[in-house]
Amino acid sequence: MKIGFYSGSFDPFTNGHLHIIKASCQIFDKVVVGIGINTNKTRNYDTEQMKLAIEETLKKANIKNVEIITYQELTVEIAQKYQANFLIRGLRNDTDYAFEENLAQINEEISGLDTIYFRSGVLGFISSSMVMELIHYGRDVSRYLPEPVLNLINSKKV
Repeated sequence: MKIGFYSGSFDPFTNGHLHIIKASCQIFDKVVVGIGINTNKTRNYDTEQMKLAIEETLKKANIKNVEIITYQELTVEIAQKYQANFLIRGLRNDTDYAFEENLAQINEEISGLDTIYFRSGVLGFISSSMVMELIHYGRDVSRYLPEPVLNLINSKKV
């Protein structure tokens, strides 16, 4: 069984992330999506609530070969625990590639796991950080987020 491990903060999970999962599911028998919890960073949205929103997104998209987890250890260690054959990363542009290739090299050195890159699709120019900025200024972000994630975000607005 070919297993891919796709990690990120997913804070929030965007349609670019969804595009990568859809593409990954065509190649891998199973995709494990790991929501990394970094205790040194402040999240915008609760990890468990985002996990539920992602699961609902995948259910609505009829994607069945994905497992969503949360974790607080090295990505390669958790990927190995889930018997992943490859790490999955998304690319928006050449700047992402330079950063991601550095990570891929150290991850391969540590674990032997290679990294497969996927383009983030037509909305690849948008990042979670950009979405947060647009939300901060009251802009419509419905084009960039799956409906369950948008509902979570709207439920948190004051």
